[in-house]
Amino acid sequence: MAVTLTSVAQLAGVSVSTASRALTGHPSVQPATRDRVVAAVADLRYRPNRMAAALRTRRTGLVGLVVNNLWNATFGTVAETLQSWGADAGWQVVVCTTGGDAAREAAFLDTALDHGFDGVVVAGSGANHDRVNALLDAGTAVVTTNREVPGARAASVVLDYRSAGRLATEHLLAAGHTRIATVSATDDVTSGREQHAGVVAALAAAGLPLPPELVHRGPFTTDFGRAATTALLDLPDPPTALLVTNHEAAGGVLPVLSARGTAVPRELSVVLTEDEPFYGWWPPRLTAVDNRAAGQARAAARLLHAQLTGAAEPGPTRALVEPVLVARDSVGPPR
Repeated sequence: MAVTLTSVAQLAGVSVSTASRALTGHPSVQPATRDRVVAAVADLRYRPNRMAAALRTRRTGLVGLVVNNLWNATFGTVAETLQSWGADAGWQVVVCTTGGDAAREAAFLDTALDHGFDGVVVAGSGANHDRVNALLDAGTAVVTTNREVPGARAASVVLDYRSAGRLATEHLLAAGHTRIATVSATDDVTSGREQHAGVVAALAAAGLPLPPELVHRGPFTTDFGRAATTALLDLPDPPTALLVTNHEAAGGVLPVLSARGTAVPRELSVVLTEDEPFYGWWPPRLTAVDNRAAGQARAAARLLHAQLTGAAEPGPTRALVEPVLVARDSVGPPR
């Protein structure tokens, strides 16, 4: 038989209403009475009926997080940071990985709406603005991050991707490189579009073009990274520097450089984006642009908490996070 609040009240020698107030921290309950109720809860192993409480308070205590995967350092950091925030703030964070599939993401957002999640952070496909807006219309707190979601009215936290592309390119230009190749994402995602624009702008400011044969833009896969790097190294006039702004593709770029014995940075200087812990010990240590994933997650948590507590400013808020260049050993002068 399930233990009820009535059982707790009887054991503690109080009314059901007093037991309820004691468990919710009501100031009218004397400390001694609260102690008796807490002791009864422990003795009976009582667990509150969360569904009933949600009906009364219109709060479920649940916050959803949508990410494409958890093996990417950015998504993993976002998940860990938000889980930590939720534990401190009193919300349970439910994580959904979608593989970047907009349909799977939509299904989770529908679930969050159907089950009355208090809030949702979307760090996913960049699609489903209709679901995001439906959650907002239902009174759910929503923040989007990592990618822009065109048409969504939610608060957002996004890296200044254009600055990331510019910082990396300027670092290579300062080392003397003029033949810089890029392995990047396509224009249909925020990071691909903005980082590529930053690269082009930095080269243009230096009076340099970006030759088409040095540009490889494709999906977030290691296979694309392998194919792009192989094609670049096989050029009659290969680049002297390589900028990889497609983070998932980097998992294909680095093995090709290693397998072919490419001397970094003597033969090829390399800069990556979305700094990873292992970049600091890969031989040689890899220069990267840090997208400050933990900072993005903390900013998203602040915006979400403001909505959850009624402290949010009216209208959508957009926070732009500035990247940081982490210079290590993989950049040198042109060969």
